[in-house]
Amino acid sequence: METIYDSQAILGILPHRYPFVLVDRIVEFNEKDWIVGIKNVAANEPCFEGHFPGQPVFPGVLQLEAMAQTAGIMLNKVLKSEGKVAYYLGVDQAKFRRMVKPGDQIRMEIKLLRLRLGMAKVSGRCLVDGETVCEAEMMFGGGDK
Repeated sequence: METIYDSQAILGILPHRYPFVLVDRIVEFNEKDWIVGIKNVAANEPCFEGHFPGQPVFPGVLQLEAMAQTAGIMLNKVLKSEGKVAYYLGVDQAKFRRMVKPGDQIRMEIKLLRLRLGMAKVSGRCLVDGETVCEAEMMFGGGDK
């Protein structure tokens, strides 16, 4: 897998910082309507200290956030919005299909469904080993950083 944006480039695009950066790299990107990001789930992530201690499960809400951040990278480029950031406005149709555990690599696939008047709707899914573990539709609106 070729890396299009590495972790350093992602820090230059997203306003998030550790421990809230949930995209490690971008491996596919059509700047018009889709993007693919990768998140490596490590055993030492802060969420595992308090989320089901002794039986670590990567929280579904963080899977949604990882998809939202991947979408944010795409929207930043699609909107060419220097000085703007895509804010998460809503989530619909969220489904969690399987648990994600330390050692898993999440592939976030995001597709732009609609873009108009500074609002965007995307469809996303997280996959581990080719199997869908999470999916949702998300809405975003642009605002100042």
